[in-house]
Amino acid sequence: MWRQRAVERSLRTAKVRAGVRVQRFLDAAQAIITEKGSTDFTVQEVVDRSRQSLRSFYLQFDGKHALLMTLYEDALGKTVEQIRAASGNGADPVERLRTSVQLLFQLCRPDPQARRPLFTEFAPQLLSSHPVEVRMAHASLFALFDDLVADAAAAGMLHGSIAPRRLAAMIIHTVMFLSQAPSVEALPTTAEEVWEFCARGIAIDRPAAAGAEHSRDEH
Repeated sequence: MWRQRAVERSLRTAKVRAGVRVQRFLDAAQAIITEKGSTDFTVQEVVDRSRQSLRSFYLQFDGKHALLMTLYEDALGKTVEQIRAASGNGADPVERLRTSVQLLFQLCRPDPQARRPLFTEFAPQLLSSHPVEVRMAHASLFALFDDLVADAAAAGMLHGSIAPRRLAAMIIHTVMFLSQAPSVEALPTTAEEVWEFCARGIAIDRPAAAGAEHSRDEH
């Protein structure tokens, strides 16, 4: 029993130290990304900035991709919390979904001022090259949108036969793809347009919208 306690104590200490080393590498990489506005950096730059050894880096990460995946996952977690806070607990589930779709689009689109290369450079590459890793990294984002779509479905405000979980996944992929798509007719796609695109396929028209459609048909 005492031997086991001694081993566990040693492991806890080693785990804490490893966590500190990992965070130093992450902080160094994030500082470089912020300065460059790009994910175009080398492992050696991160090692030098963190003032740790190259050997220590490869004890924590398989390489630059693993480092970027860790940063991306952390960034997504913060994004989820930001979207959750913005959508709030309003009574209208479709409005909450609308707020979330528009904010996700705005956070993912290229913005020279905001400098979010993890979303604008790294994420688009992941979608096609590492789909399994994308699913794992997007777990918290998917859970949020799954809840939002399920709430709208439970309120009878969606139409169609697609399961809410599948709708949530398709909405996320659509929004993230459109955030990187070229502008149409030299005009940038707006968050409102993205929501309209999604909503026309999933949300039941409100009475006012239906009335407007009927009025157009009469003319």
